[in-house]
Amino acid sequence: MKLELVAVPVADVDRAKAFYTDQVGFAVDVDHQVPGGPRFVQLTPPGSACSVVIGAGTTEMAPGSQKGLLMVVADADAARAELAARGVDVSAVDQQPWGRFARFADPDGNTWALQQLPQRS
Repeated sequence: MKLELVAVPVADVDRAKAFYTDQVGFAVDVDHQVPGGPRFVQLTPPGSACSVVIGAGTTEMAPGSQKGLLMVVADADAARAELAARGVDVSAVDQQPWGRFARFADPDGNTWALQQLPQRS
């Protein structure tokens, strides 16, 4: 089994799509409006096998209620700097024994963490 799609509940699909593509750097895989039905927007982080879906009618979760999504990065400082340069309000890198983390939220308050895994000995 592989996890390949996670719903991220948003209030404004176009605003969220712009945030995730223009500021965070996700690729748009699908943007489809079903006539008279839901809008399905599938976005994928660079290098990821798992995508997210945003859109009207794609989840029953309240906008902003998806907390603690995590993306593994090779270099937390570089990833943080790239997001900050794109206008994302991202935290300083936090050093922990289990990795280095930077955190941010989308315009609705869904929260994300970037994790640089610790080096294995």
